[in-house]
Amino acid sequence: MSDTGVWGFTDDRGTELTDVRPPERVVAYVRAGAALRDLGVTPVGVYGSGHDGGALDPVKAGELAAAGVPYLGPGRTLDEEAVRALRPDLIVDVTYDGKSAYALDESVAERLGVPLMVLSVGNELTLSAIIGRFGELGAALGGPAAGAAPGGSEVDGRPALGGSAASVAQQESEAALRAVAARTDLTVLALSGAGPDQVHLARPHAWPELARLQELGVRLLDPGPGAGANWLTADWEHAARLNPGLVLYDSRANAVGPDAFPPVGHARVEPWNPETPPSPAAYARFFARLAAALQE
Repeated sequence: MSDTGVWGFTDDRGTELTDVRPPERVVAYVRAGAALRDLGVTPVGVYGSGHDGGALDPVKAGELAAAGVPYLGPGRTLDEEAVRALRPDLIVDVTYDGKSAYALDESVAERLGVPLMVLSVGNELTLSAIIGRFGELGAALGGPAAGAAPGGSEVDGRPALGGSAASVAQQESEAALRAVAARTDLTVLALSGAGPDQVHLARPHAWPELARLQELGVRLLDPGPGAGANWLTADWEHAARLNPGLVLYDSRANAVGPDAFPPVGHARVEPWNPETPPSPAAYARFFARLAAALQE
């Protein structure tokens, strides 16, 4: 809220949105919507990406389904009348390139006459910064203040998060993960199964949460040279030759899970959602699960 009493927020494209009051009816891409729900702002509806089908992916949904938030289908084939019926006054999407919305064609928002806000989840930002930006948006929309505290103290060498229980839980889970990682030499490979003959191997530096795991001491494997900025597409034999002790597999509905892909050497498997909601609560759960997996 500005000194003039007009609500305003600038998204990560530099687009400033203003209104006489904070938006109250938000439609969001599912990842953004799940984060906002964690932050105390419940969307009136969410939509998917081009990878999603007609049903809400439970891995991506977070607490949305339990809250009864309706799923409107993939963003590229969105039923505009269904969106209009929800009477949204704001649409929230994410961006990986800092320029364009990931899941929704901007012309849809223009036809609906609803402002579109986009927050970055790309690797030009740290995980802390991404979570912080969603915390700022959640607070601006009326949720409890959360996210990175600019100029504040530090935890594990990064800006401390706000004082909510979820933020404290994230800090504690990161500290626990750092301690476990220091006691093990287990190597970890993050991947997304594409089929029985093909797999996408994650480049750790390209994913803010994987980069954060490396900062915490987790020994993530790089798949090696080749095409692809975020993934190296290879066969499963290549993955096995990397000899991981633990595989983080893409658990989203559009990826092939461990029941349908071959063993990666003798590695154990643990689910990983590459679209984890950017909230302290969601990452606290992920870091805690990974700490437990590294201890086994």
